[in-house]
Amino acid sequence: MFAVIKTGGKQYRVAPDDVLEIGKIEGEVGSIVQLGEVLLLGGDTPVVGAPLVAGASVAAEVVDHKRGPKVIAFKKRRRKNSRRKRGYRDEITVIRITEILAEGKAPSKAAKPRVKKAKAPKAEAAPEAAA
Repeated sequence: MFAVIKTGGKQYRVAPDDVLEIGKIEGEVGSIVQLGEVLLLGGDTPVVGAPLVAGASVAAEVVDHKRGPKVIAFKKRRRKNSRRKRGYRDEITVIRITEILAEGKAPSKAAKPRVKKAKAPKAEAAPEAAA
């Protein structure tokens, strides 16, 4: 099953366990958020919204908040000694789709516990043999 959702002025085709980078949304890292603007539910019998599918939503886990790549806007007017350089970075939220919900159901899955990767211990140099 898949769905087409709209968030931040863009549309995304999502399925369970997909990881997306979308425009910043509210939510703590590790929490479950619901995205309510579902345009289409796909599967055996597709449901197309007009413009939205009534009662449908997508549950997603917030994985991370970060900043996107740097974008430089450089303008120059030839022979006028006029230059302008500006830059910015978008705020991005990384989400993992947990469920696609229809008919107004609530999300059943809780967020997965975050497990930090343990660093491997550094191999220490062997003590030098005293002669």
